[in-house]
Amino acid sequence: MQEFIFWTTIGMMSGTVFGSLFEWVLHRFLMHRPFGKFDYPFKTHALVHHRVFKADHTYHLHREEDKHTIPMAWWNGPVLIATCQIPFLAASWITGMWGLVCGSLLACGAYYGAYEYMHWCMHLPRKRNIERSGIFFRLNGHHLLHHRYMHKNYNVVLPLGDLCFGTLLLRSKVRFAQARGRSVPDVQPRVVKSFGLAQ
Repeated sequence: MQEFIFWTTIGMMSGTVFGSLFEWVLHRFLMHRPFGKFDYPFKTHALVHHRVFKADHTYHLHREEDKHTIPMAWWNGPVLIATCQIPFLAASWITGMWGLVCGSLLACGAYYGAYEYMHWCMHLPRKRNIERSGIFFRLNGHHLLHHRYMHKNYNVVLPLGDLCFGTLLLRSKVRFAQARGRSVPDVQPRVVKSFGLAQ
């Protein structure tokens, strides 16, 4: 039993890391460019979601009829979670440590749930408890920058993929009209004062 718990814990930790890398790959290579004839993710995300939600005041929902463009389609969750389990299932099959796949299933399911919920709260703020947290505040700024620079900040939940693959952007390099709100940080360029002069 202790061995199973150990491998479940390892599965949860590695599943969380894998979830971030998987989210990054999915977002960059399927949701922001057509993949041969399979262009559904590209059309629904890059062409529809990014057209409706920009980094300015339209970052937050303005028209009720656009609400359906915030989450992924209902069937995406089971498909993506199952796809994430392939390497863990193979590792569990080879090693006989089935706690590994159990832990990764929990982690990837939680990761997907966190993605959908946080993404929903980012574009449809309602003063929820999560919106008052410092982590959400920073991730909201991270995602806001993605809506300004579509080829940066692909992660929504855990920006590990962005950090590893060089797409992490902490602040804008130029000033732009950005969304405002209690849970939205200022991501404008820093003003550096040197000898009393702004640079």
